[in-house]
Amino acid sequence: MTSQVSSPAEQADEAVVGEQRKAAGAKDVRRLDRVIIRFAGDSGDGMQLTGDRFTSETASFGNDLSTLPNFPAEIRAPAGTLPGVSSFQLHFADHDILTPGDAPNVLVAMNPAALKANIADMPRGAEIIVNTDEFTKRALQKVGYGSNPLEDGSLDGYHLHPVPLTTLTVEALKEFDLTRKEAERSKNMFALGLLSWMYHRPTEGTEKFLTSKFAKKPDIAAANIAAFRAGWNFGETTEDFAVSYEVAPAAKAFPPGTYRNISGNLALAYGLVAASRQADLPLFLGSYPITPASDILHELSRHKNFGVRTFQAEDEIAGIGAALGAAFGGSLAVTTTSGPGVALKSETIGLAVSLELPLLIVDIQRGGPSTGLPTKTEQADLLQAMYGRNGEAPVPVVAPRTPADCFDAALEAARIALTYRTPVFLLSDGYLANGSEPWRVPDLEELPDLRVRFAQGPNHTLDDGTEVFWPYKRDPRTLARPWAIPGTPGLEHRIGGIEKQDGTGNISYDPANHDFMVRTRQAKVDGVEVPDVEVDDPHGARTLVLGWGSTYGPITAAVRRLRAAGESVAQAHLRHLNPFPRNLGEVLRGYDKVVVPEMNLGQLATLIRAKYLVDATSYNQVNGMPFKAEQLATALKEAIDD
Repeated sequence: MTSQVSSPAEQADEAVVGEQRKAAGAKDVRRLDRVIIRFAGDSGDGMQLTGDRFTSETASFGNDLSTLPNFPAEIRAPAGTLPGVSSFQLHFADHDILTPGDAPNVLVAMNPAALKANIADMPRGAEIIVNTDEFTKRALQKVGYGSNPLEDGSLDGYHLHPVPLTTLTVEALKEFDLTRKEAERSKNMFALGLLSWMYHRPTEGTEKFLTSKFAKKPDIAAANIAAFRAGWNFGETTEDFAVSYEVAPAAKAFPPGTYRNISGNLALAYGLVAASRQADLPLFLGSYPITPASDILHELSRHKNFGVRTFQAEDEIAGIGAALGAAFGGSLAVTTTSGPGVALKSETIGLAVSLELPLLIVDIQRGGPSTGLPTKTEQADLLQAMYGRNGEAPVPVVAPRTPADCFDAALEAARIALTYRTPVFLLSDGYLANGSEPWRVPDLEELPDLRVRFAQGPNHTLDDGTEVFWPYKRDPRTLARPWAIPGTPGLEHRIGGIEKQDGTGNISYDPANHDFMVRTRQAKVDGVEVPDVEVDDPHGARTLVLGWGSTYGPITAAVRRLRAAGESVAQAHLRHLNPFPRNLGEVLRGYDKVVVPEMNLGQLATLIRAKYLVDATSYNQVNGMPFKAEQLATALKEAIDD
């Protein structure tokens, strides 16, 4: 672990205080500037809940943080097996951080499978807390251990803490009217109490949470609280844990404001609700459940009081069909999905392009192809979003860079869709969707005005002086067509997927008209106003690192490491992928080398090379996990030195 650097005088004072504490029988307390903890166990051990509660208390304490939940792909893999391991990694610090961390300082392993699945990530000297009750001969054999790693010396390079978590939990709950199996389920709360003691986390919030969560089962609530307190008390009294740690709040990392911990999917849902309020339009979500996008549907279904309507359709096609119908009817319309669902929605997205109606397609990317890796992350849908439709069907593409940024990205996608009357892709991914970080709650006056004007009457005069409504008569600046609410007298017009005549909207098979309409729809997307890309280049570097989406955190952390080591490297990150910022070509041509790290096989690099004829170098990873900062720093150093 990395500790804060103290002056000699401070170190002397700390030594005196430490001796005084030891004389009084108190345990040593060490100050750290950051910690990375990973909770790991069977998918039924409650590791995600444990990590989430530790994260919530850490956020309330004021630390900066970043999380990485890691789920099994199977709904319920066999207990005690490697495919069934679920983990939750949390990086928290007294300064601003950007990633969940490369290597954990602490691993809590609830069984042999959790230990074996995660030990390769642990640096020598790290602390490992294991539930010894689960290290039975059968459990060890199930994951391929020939001998018990707690006894054969293979963990001698680590600070090993063998703790009979299950036994201690059952003993702590013996006064409750619970079966042994019921009592064992609280062992994750015992572990949470122990870690909360080790790192001086607040406890009140977790106890209130448990009381609320099990409000209808007060005995279960009381048992979990008792297990949580028992874990805390165990840390306080056992000799095996002689040291606890303090990580001060990150007071200088955040501008003034009200903060809360937020995941990417929750931030995105809130952004959609905010967009609908700023547009003064009802929000409609037509969706079909799919990992890792389903949480957006779950969250939006709770907000009927804000005029939100959610429709869980029978399949992906019906979900987007309902959303497009809602857009035609005057709603801010959204459909959420992941990569396989985008494939099924492609025809209706093309219809939305032809009809020129505002529609948000939220793609929470995951590993593919086909079913692929449902619970793992990837950035491999960029080309699908760009070109995955028949015919020339251009759509704007927006990508958030952090979990909290999903809120702003949703507002931006809505702005583009409403202003230019076009479907818009929002490309998040599983890493952002499930990860979390502190988010400053914005003031209402900071949010953009997204209000639109619906067509009210005739907008064109024929040669004979007759006033008529032309559904494809365009705004000269945005090329957007009028948005006419069905049922408005005098605004009747044709609808459907066959090519329309410019202006009138009548069916047209005229070759020249089709050519004009195709080029006009492309010009509309090309003309979307987006901010220039900003370049972080304090030292006049020759190498530029260009990223998009969730690679922002690892890239920025890697760039910081290189600069701290004396290297000169520039960084730019894209939110708008179609159209690109207008200054991007000039920026790229200003560097000798351009490196593009992506969690795919080079999709943005392909677009960059094709459009700007820049010899961009790809650095790629498709293992279902986000980049590690050290890994990227090494690759970028090689690119700089090449």
